[in-house]
Amino acid sequence: MFKMRLILLVGVLFLLNGCTDKSDYLLLQTDEKNIAQQKSVVVSDRSIEYRILSQDRLNVVLYKDPQQGTEAGGGLAQSMSDKGLLVDATGYVPLPLIGKTKVAGLTQTQAADRITQQYKKYLNTPSVYVEVLNKRLLVLGEVGSPGVVKLENEKMTLFEAIANVGDFTDSAVKNDIIILSNTKDGMRMRRVDLSNFDTMIYANLMLRPNDIVYVQPNGWKEFQVRSSDVTSILDPLIKLASTYAVFALLVD
Repeated sequence: MFKMRLILLVGVLFLLNGCTDKSDYLLLQTDEKNIAQQKSVVVSDRSIEYRILSQDRLNVVLYKDPQQGTEAGGGLAQSMSDKGLLVDATGYVPLPLIGKTKVAGLTQTQAADRITQQYKKYLNTPSVYVEVLNKRLLVLGEVGSPGVVKLENEKMTLFEAIANVGDFTDSAVKNDIIILSNTKDGMRMRRVDLSNFDTMIYANLMLRPNDIVYVQPNGWKEFQVRSSDVTSILDPLIKLASTYAVFALLVD
């Protein structure tokens, strides 16, 4: 009788566990009806070009007119800071001689042009180079080593990003990879299927700085997590049942 009750209790717990449509283990969950309504990001060369944000660090290099010599200190190319200059919360970067200059929202080329125009007030034929030092994206989920991927260039393909974090795990869902992008219209999500070459669009494989890539777990991984949760709940009951079984054998 006790064994029958125990089996019935286990069955009820598994049934209750299976009634939930989604697991807390999964990230970026959304209702199925909302998926069709979501606007996918249209990725183009122009949209990939990085625009400077507050809290970015910039490498700003000033090239001076050779005829001016090096009397003011430094060579013809002078970097403003070894660690980069921090763009403040209002989008300005502090620069010697010209003071604070607004660069947030500009591409690296646009920022260089704006700073160059400011230096022309004080120097003959100056030229400025600007590079964002902290361009990166984030890869989460079923990959070998989830984490931050630094970008040396303006863009990276999804394949490169996955390769940088140790490839997929055996539990990865490769036909429904989620990519989050922060655009001027707000947060946007797109889904990429890497399992079907015929439906693959190259533009959808391009990642921009600050994108978030999430590789979902398959159903078996989710089942394992849920089963582990149920097992942890049942551990005391299983130990009690084992004790009861041993006691029953000794009594018999």
